[in-house]
Amino acid sequence: MGFPVLTVILLAPIIGALISVFIPKENSKVIKAVAGITTFTSLALTIVIYFIYYNQNLATGGFAFTEDIPWVRDLGVVYSLGVDGFSLPMLLLTNIIGFTSVFSRSWSVEKRAKEFYILLLILIGGVMGTFVARDLFIFFLFYEVVVIPIYIMVIIWGSGSKTKAVTKEYAGMKLTIYLLIGSAFLLAAMIWMYMQAAVYLGAPTFDIATLAKVDFPAKFQIIAFGMMAFGFTTLLSMFPFHSWSPDGYAGAPTAVSMIHAGVLKKIGGYGLIRIGLFILPLGAKAWAPVIAILAVGNVVYAALICLAQKDMKYVVGYSSVSHMGFVLIGVASLNIIGLNGAVANMFAHGVMSALFFSMVGYIYAATKSRYIPDLGGLAHQMPVASTGFVVAAMASAGLPGLVSFVPEFTTFVGAFATKQTNMQVLSIIALTGVVLGAVYVLRMVANVLFGPRKEEWDHVEDIKGSYLIPVVVLIVFIVTFGIFPSLLMDMVNSGMQPIAAKMVQATTAAAAAAQIGGNI
Repeated sequence: MGFPVLTVILLAPIIGALISVFIPKENSKVIKAVAGITTFTSLALTIVIYFIYYNQNLATGGFAFTEDIPWVRDLGVVYSLGVDGFSLPMLLLTNIIGFTSVFSRSWSVEKRAKEFYILLLILIGGVMGTFVARDLFIFFLFYEVVVIPIYIMVIIWGSGSKTKAVTKEYAGMKLTIYLLIGSAFLLAAMIWMYMQAAVYLGAPTFDIATLAKVDFPAKFQIIAFGMMAFGFTTLLSMFPFHSWSPDGYAGAPTAVSMIHAGVLKKIGGYGLIRIGLFILPLGAKAWAPVIAILAVGNVVYAALICLAQKDMKYVVGYSSVSHMGFVLIGVASLNIIGLNGAVANMFAHGVMSALFFSMVGYIYAATKSRYIPDLGGLAHQMPVASTGFVVAAMASAGLPGLVSFVPEFTTFVGAFATKQTNMQVLSIIALTGVVLGAVYVLRMVANVLFGPRKEEWDHVEDIKGSYLIPVVVLIVFIVTFGIFPSLLMDMVNSGMQPIAAKMVQATTAAAAAAQIGGNI
């Protein structure tokens, strides 16, 4: 094994958290600097391996930078890490948002900053671990690491909403309960699959690639995939199990909202594809029509709810739920084009929503209000924040030249490529979400930023100093991947090829078996 670059990327924020433990709490600037340095280390190394893989491994695909160390031999648990064209964009996304979240302004973090940054670094490390784990046990371990820090951060540093009777304590508890219910179904399905695999293989294993080679019975796949889908799609905030998500966004401090929307719920999409589709393809085929129908609920229902919101965080929160519907439509298509669109949409939504929440957080910290009717004309006093806000809004609306356009287009092409009438009809209905999305983001931009200057906001400061880092970094990635979409789409296609091939292989084999059975 060569240099363990993935372990270094994974441990950098954890080491930063350990270092921060020994720094006096009065030195909040030093603690923030440690968080910035360690998250930048992970980001820089991720960018390096991203382009190494893009230049050297894209044609062949498969996992690179692998690390395998036996951990619990009796259970077949291995500390197994690796990245491919699927996990690398998710790892990059995590580190982009992790680094920028450190520098996002939030008035509440000024109290107990030491504890905040320690928990933030642990949260970032946990999310990264889910995307680089090749062992099911290690994946679930990192997933569980994520839940507790995010609960503590919401109830201590979060805030309530002026428009809803939602306290930060309620939001934190609701978020945690939903995540734990989902994880309970995941754990049950994983243990059942582990036990079934031991029968076929003769030895227990949690290795995802090995489990994907097991020819599980169709009935088992349908039940197990249903359990996994419930767990993963709850995390992805699929309708009607989505209500925890907007409340969680609104109650969380800015940095946590960025991570929550940007990468936390992407664990659900990642797990649904990497584990669900890859290991249980027949189950995925059976449940795809249900997922497609509920995905339309995500897109249209959440978009309509956005039109009625007066709190900026709730607008962006329900917008995120709506955008996850596009991801689910891509997954439900079960073909390479749709899967490429789903994964690319996860990345695009991640950077866009992180910028959106960062700008909303800064405006809230400066004005002490997220209530849209209270605001207006802020572009006069806050041109930099307004620029970031507008770029995020345009990316959310799918403007060509920004990161969201090609992924959304690819998703709908994949949905129509199924040649199934019901899928095509559902996709046409879902397209209304694109129109509604443009309406609610443009209306929010107009009501918050434009219009006559309001003297009551003349005292607010525009973004400056280190707070510029999230604006600059996130806009760079939004524009770069928008102008050069192949940097993302070629990488994602490389990762989706074996998963799409497994779907085709399993479907063909099942059809052949059914035909033989019918002839007999």
